[in-house]
Amino acid sequence: MKAFMDDQDFLLSTQTGEELFHTYAEHMPIVDYHCHISPKEIYEDKRFESITEVWLGGDHYKWRLMRANGVDERFITGDAPAREKFQKWAETLERCVGNPVFEWSHLELKRFFGYEGVLNSQTAQEVWDLANAKLAQDDFSCRELVRRSNVRMICTTDDPADSFEWHKKIAADPTFDVRVVPAMRPDAALRIERGREFVSYLGRLADVAHVSISSFADLKRAISLRYDVAHELGCRASDHALDYVMYVPAPEDEIEHIFAKALAGDALDEHEVLAYKTAFMQFVASEYVRLGWAMQLHFGCKRDNNRAMFAKLGPDTGYDSISNYTPADQLADFLNSIQENSGLPKTILYSLNPVDNTMIDTVMACFQEAPVAGKLQNGSAWWFNDSEVGMRDQMTSLANNGVFGNFVGMLTDSRSFLSYPRHEYFRRVMCGLLGEWVEAGKFPRDMELLGSLVRDISYNNAVRYFGFDLAEEK
Repeated sequence: MKAFMDDQDFLLSTQTGEELFHTYAEHMPIVDYHCHISPKEIYEDKRFESITEVWLGGDHYKWRLMRANGVDERFITGDAPAREKFQKWAETLERCVGNPVFEWSHLELKRFFGYEGVLNSQTAQEVWDLANAKLAQDDFSCRELVRRSNVRMICTTDDPADSFEWHKKIAADPTFDVRVVPAMRPDAALRIERGREFVSYLGRLADVAHVSISSFADLKRAISLRYDVAHELGCRASDHALDYVMYVPAPEDEIEHIFAKALAGDALDEHEVLAYKTAFMQFVASEYVRLGWAMQLHFGCKRDNNRAMFAKLGPDTGYDSISNYTPADQLADFLNSIQENSGLPKTILYSLNPVDNTMIDTVMACFQEAPVAGKLQNGSAWWFNDSEVGMRDQMTSLANNGVFGNFVGMLTDSRSFLSYPRHEYFRRVMCGLLGEWVEAGKFPRDMELLGSLVRDISYNNAVRYFGFDLAEEK
């Protein structure tokens, strides 16, 4: 029987897999090309009062599990004391056999706090004391947590209407050697169906871009100006959260009419909303071609399903689910429209529904082209698929239908500074999968070639793909 999460062979079932991980993957740096951590907290080098703050604050993965374990909301997002919240989390975690959060949590306890035991209701006080003592030390601030994780670059998630104040301050600070750059997420400019919220957002964007926005053409100009500022700060990627990839084409004058209706506060029908969103996405895609950015599309999520709790807590609090809509026709037609209009930018496609993996692989293959290797990507297993099974399925589908060696690998997609061991988890799964293929006779045991693939997927491919100003690792 294997030891619990043994450093040597955790998630690695073959000798080849172990060698690939420990020789080639384990010590590779991290490019976190999509996450939700705060640039303000990085600049201010925030200190955390307790393991509860850094571990449970904002982590809806854990919140969902606590709710499923019957924990009262007061101990999740409410005003219960931090120690009591941590106890409830420990009591929940011990029942989460088979859940990746169980494994991530123990990797984080090992890598950051040196804890080799198991967190449960009986050991909660021991872990609480150990972690909080560590967090009180000078080398456990935000920046130090990032440094000790071997992170070279962080791409945060930012709106075009943001001031980029904290990115500018970080860039001007010579004491921090990890690059922190914005990544554009213009979702608020896309959501024309939100009425007053949409119009209010346009006012904020107009102020920061120093333009008046009274037409769709004005909005495009404002977005373009803000993208130029972000580009100067090192931005090389966007991100879009879509319900699904829509394609409802309409002429420019119709889009202007729809935009004018929204500004006037008039209700829009579904066709008008989707026509506007299609036009907006076609426009920003052309901007990504102009700037050389990668476009990331996240779709397949049905959000805020529990409306009563949404009213109390707002979005991103653990009430989202997988959508069963598979947008094959819409996705293909949308990509083709961009190809015909401006040429496709580098594009990463993420569906929250794992049944979409093969569909994505076959659609994106229709648009691959030189000179970018893997110009279109099936993005790393996302959110509810961030498990050994989800990662193996996504990588197997990609390998079966495309060029696995060009895969840009893992992203953190987290709000926590303790999430970087997820990259170790991903690398172990990847090496485990490759090791099984080799030892089953499906690929030669050429360790030089395999090692190069592992290093590239772990780090180098992302550096090349996004065009980051970072040295590759050989």
